[in-house]
Amino acid sequence: MPFDQLSGMDDNALLLAYANGTPQAAQILTERLMPKIFTQAFHRIRNKADAEDIAQEALLRLWRIAPDWQQDNAKVSTWLYQVVTNLCVDRLRHKNHEHLDSIPEPKDTRPNATDVIQDQSRANALYHALAKLPDHQREAVAMRHLEGLSNPEIADNLQLSTEAVESLIARGKQKLSKILQYQKSELGYQDD
Repeated sequence: MPFDQLSGMDDNALLLAYANGTPQAAQILTERLMPKIFTQAFHRIRNKADAEDIAQEALLRLWRIAPDWQQDNAKVSTWLYQVVTNLCVDRLRHKNHEHLDSIPEPKDTRPNATDVIQDQSRANALYHALAKLPDHQREAVAMRHLEGLSNPEIADNLQLSTEAVESLIARGKQKLSKILQYQKSELGYQDD
């Protein structure tokens, strides 16, 4: 049968033609139905490779039942729609089961309560110690170590020379160390 004549046939007639030994009918039917069943599978599965597998499996099943196809029972597209739906459900069921068994338990990355309390105690101790420093030293140390500014930026903000800022920071850190030295063990620090 000529290719042009086959192209004008409906899906059921093409399937019967394939079952009766006309391979070109399968080619026309594949070109006609593959985009539809792939799209259906993709919208259900959301995975291109899986959707391609499902569409191919559905067409293989169609070719297998072609010799027994009864035109009056259903349209080829209706039958394929149901096959694709079932294959998608099976694939999702299998994937969900597979993922639950193969996914390791997620690690809790949140700090434990003891660490949170200790960090809060350390922050409170630091802010209390900073409050005991002279104004310029407190500002210079805070800008450098809490706000992350560079020494030249601090110098601009405080309207001082960079050397003066370096001196303020060094003296401020020494005073902080003296103020906090008696709280080391209580704050969870070990003597080196």
